[in-house]
Amino acid sequence: MLCNRRCFRGGAGVTWWCSFTGQPWTWSWQAYPGAWLFVGASIGAYWFIVRRSGGDGSWAIFGTGLAAAWIALDWPIGALGAGYLLSVHQLQYVLLVMIAAPLILLGSPAGAFRTMLGRTYLRPLLTFVGKPLPAILLCNAIVVLTHFPAVVDGAMTSQIGSFLLDMAWLLAGFVLWWPVVQPVPEHQSLSYPARFVYLLVATLVPGLPSAFFFFARFPIYRTYELAPPMALATMDDQFIGGIVMKLGSFVIILIALSILFYRWHAADGGARQKLVIPEPTFGS
Repeated sequence: MLCNRRCFRGGAGVTWWCSFTGQPWTWSWQAYPGAWLFVGASIGAYWFIVRRSGGDGSWAIFGTGLAAAWIALDWPIGALGAGYLLSVHQLQYVLLVMIAAPLILLGSPAGAFRTMLGRTYLRPLLTFVGKPLPAILLCNAIVVLTHFPAVVDGAMTSQIGSFLLDMAWLLAGFVLWWPVVQPVPEHQSLSYPARFVYLLVATLVPGLPSAFFFFARFPIYRTYELAPPMALATMDDQFIGGIVMKLGSFVIILIALSILFYRWHAADGGARQKLVIPEPTFGS
């Protein structure tokens, strides 16, 4: 049976991160200072980077992405997903991988990435991950690994393990979206049609775990099987988790494809205007 490794409240320690507690769920607000520190550190780092890079980032886009991450990591979604409902855990996946990661990349200053690409030890790595096949393989590897029952059940019983799992998902999101959402236009090597194909293939990323959630005839994770009773039965919760993961990812990919198509059409229209050759005029 899962053990309760949550830090005791009061003088013995602080509950810094959402993890499995084994305690009955209540709607009483619970503080998770680790999530606040993560958000605060991200804002501080972004402010510093914007100042150093000339201020070409977008606070609105970055802030929206960071807000999605905060919602996923803090109470109540973070707590429910960490130790009560698998469906909410998969909602965390959608928020971190499919929403927070691309928006944070979109809102980041291009100057900062130009600086990183200028570093001899970072350029090969960023260039390699920017290629479709390595990005898909690495993202798939992270997603599949972080859905193994042994990994999930082992990680959720400690705050450090739960934190690492959440950060792994955020990293998977950065890797997945990097070939498409690169803040440095001159480093973008994929054409718009290639990005369409890449994102369609990316819909397969959550396919394997969600298929297990759909068709398994038994609870996959002890964390949610042994969690305190909630409104949903364990198998119903598991089935809904597969729907949330698959459908949520598909909807976000569909929105991204629509935005890319609009930008492609706008860019193509601008290119055609530049290629317009004025009709010659003949003197009398």
